[in-house]
Amino acid sequence: MKRPSLLIIFLSVFIDLIGFGIVMPLLPIYSKTFGAPGYLIGMIMASFSVMQFLFAPVWGRLSDRIGRRPVLLVSNAGSAIAYTIFALASGKDGQTALMMILVSRIFAGLCGANLSVASAYIADVTTPEKRSKGMALIGVAFGLGFVLGPAFGSFAARAWGSQGPGWAAATFCALNFLFGCFVLVESRQPNSESAVKRPRWSNWVHTLRQPTVGLLVILYAVAIFSFACFETTYGLLVRPLGYDEKSVGYLIAYCGLVTVFVQGVIGRLVKMFGERKLIPASLVIGAVGLAMLPYMTSKFGILSGLAVVAIGFGINRAPSMGLLSILTPPGEQGATLGVAQSAGSLARILAPIFSASAFDYSHAAPYLAAAGVAGVFGLIAWARLQSAPADAKA
Repeated sequence: MKRPSLLIIFLSVFIDLIGFGIVMPLLPIYSKTFGAPGYLIGMIMASFSVMQFLFAPVWGRLSDRIGRRPVLLVSNAGSAIAYTIFALASGKDGQTALMMILVSRIFAGLCGANLSVASAYIADVTTPEKRSKGMALIGVAFGLGFVLGPAFGSFAARAWGSQGPGWAAATFCALNFLFGCFVLVESRQPNSESAVKRPRWSNWVHTLRQPTVGLLVILYAVAIFSFACFETTYGLLVRPLGYDEKSVGYLIAYCGLVTVFVQGVIGRLVKMFGERKLIPASLVIGAVGLAMLPYMTSKFGILSGLAVVAIGFGINRAPSMGLLSILTPPGEQGATLGVAQSAGSLARILAPIFSASAFDYSHAAPYLAAAGVAGVFGLIAWARLQSAPADAKA
């Protein structure tokens, strides 16, 4: 049997995130086109995360018991079906289109286990010293997915009309499922270690009651909340500046390209500063970028603000997941990282509803609020993580 490969899991996550990147920037624009008010756009964006919040810990715990591979394959197949529904919705009108888009996001969230289970896969095959560098591979996949996905989505919209992006995303995810069936191997044999079994909500209590681990989960959720406020409204923010669904994808692609560059130096940054300093710094840098965006109207200003946002939040995930994994026993990796993913999903539930609604009142409001939250928690993280025990275990 072939050995588990970081390259293979990277490619699997990368292909999945291309599909995600194709559709995500278009969701608020399509929803607005079909007549959705701000709160409904927020609900559509949040529906994916509601299901993630409910099911990410379940998938993570299941992957601890039966292995990572079958869970990842189910996730890939579910994504292909969800984007097929989105493609069909894009050819409809009004309420029918909006309801089908909502169904597609609910189903995608139900089956979406890629990031948390892929993180557990990486934890299975890396040493603690290389854990954050390994987690950076998901950041690279995320960044590249946001480079190629939105750019390809804009191209598909130009070439094949409104349904083009959905069909493209569905095709990528279907190919990813086939790729996983033939190439992806298991990283954790179900009988190799005793997976911890406890009631579902006990995983949350067990994780959050640990001071350092619980703080890391909260900080990760704050980073996701702040970035999701940007994701939800940025297509609407720059629309008056001439960036529509056929061009906004290129701005998001640029943001992803900067994120990829950041992931390339994560290993060096961790060696220089350590996870406990990088995490708070990332939140403060991201806060500065968010505060810039509503006031940037020139092309240079837009690109500068996006770069600062991408650098800040691009740094955040790898050391956050790396430190969480280091502090977690092997038999609980999927469960703990599933709780972190679920907390991030809770943030993605709140952020779209808040930011889309706030945007209706003031275009700057969601950005300044998210910047304030990220900045305050960045300062809290700096004070708490430096004094937390270095040898804490989950």
